[in-house]
Amino acid sequence: MNFTCHPSTLISRIFIMRTSYLYALVAARYAVSHKMVLSNGSDVGQPAGYPKGQPIGQPVGQPVGGFVSVRAGRKQTPFPQWLTDFTGLKEWPGIDPPYIPMDFIDFDKIPDYKRYDQGVCGANPRESCSFDCDHCLAPDDVYTCRKISQTFDDGPSPATDKLLEALDHKTTFFNLGINIVNYPEMYRKILDGGHLVGTHTWSHPFMPSLTNEQIIAQLQWSVWAMNATGHHLPKWFRPPYGAIDNRVRSIARMFGLQAVLWDHDSFDWQLINEDQTVRTEEDIYRDVQEWKHDGEGLILEHDGTFKTVQVGINVNKILGDNQMTVAECAGGIDYIRAFP
Repeated sequence: MNFTCHPSTLISRIFIMRTSYLYALVAARYAVSHKMVLSNGSDVGQPAGYPKGQPIGQPVGQPVGGFVSVRAGRKQTPFPQWLTDFTGLKEWPGIDPPYIPMDFIDFDKIPDYKRYDQGVCGANPRESCSFDCDHCLAPDDVYTCRKISQTFDDGPSPATDKLLEALDHKTTFFNLGINIVNYPEMYRKILDGGHLVGTHTWSHPFMPSLTNEQIIAQLQWSVWAMNATGHHLPKWFRPPYGAIDNRVRSIARMFGLQAVLWDHDSFDWQLINEDQTVRTEEDIYRDVQEWKHDGEGLILEHDGTFKTVQVGINVNKILGDNQMTVAECAGGIDYIRAFP
């Protein structure tokens, strides 16, 4: 099916993107029940497995789920004419996408918090509500689920196909825009299976370290990749490394995106380099058994490598198919809008 979008249609889509986050239900009830750190400081705690004060996410220098493709030697998603008309460009960008001004971005409403690098906390007051530094959740962040459920980051990749063949239930994938346009067939196969897809940015940067314009570029190009390949606009956004504060949130909300985090981290990415890992598959499966006993939560996993995909398949065998998508967990919509 050919898909075109004229500039006038794009303007209407931008309006939808700007306002639709108001439609989804907030996840504050989850934060209250699990005693996470809220932005108002009313409940204090941290996700399972994280000592207080320990930064969340992969350490500096770790691969992006083991898989990021700039040119994979495969047929890319064609660069659509409507995007050429809007950006003046004719091909998909590399790792660092260019910033394209958009009229719905209000820079005056973006909090003036300092940029900070991964693992370097304390640059901003706690009111900045950093999840990676302070385990803080905003009222509209989604981080848990009433049924224990898997989620997968960093695809689509060649390994994703094996995972799709093994799953008998709908799950949630947070895909990188750069991988979507390089593996469009795999992306559409995810959609054909009825799975939910959210954005994981364009190329997996540590978002709080970026300028406002760079954050916008990471989100806008990931949204355009999903639109051009899957004909829809995403609702759900998982920040790489769980790195998000109120500056990043404010920009994401202008796109109509709602942040999704987690309360159970499999740390499966540590298995990629077997010579340096401090975690084994047995460690993961033991934790999953405990999480299954608790019966609630969102598990962070990755489908960027065959190693982590096999672990995900084994975790699914432990948990079974009585799982939910993030939209079902939050009581929200799947996408801001889907186009025929």
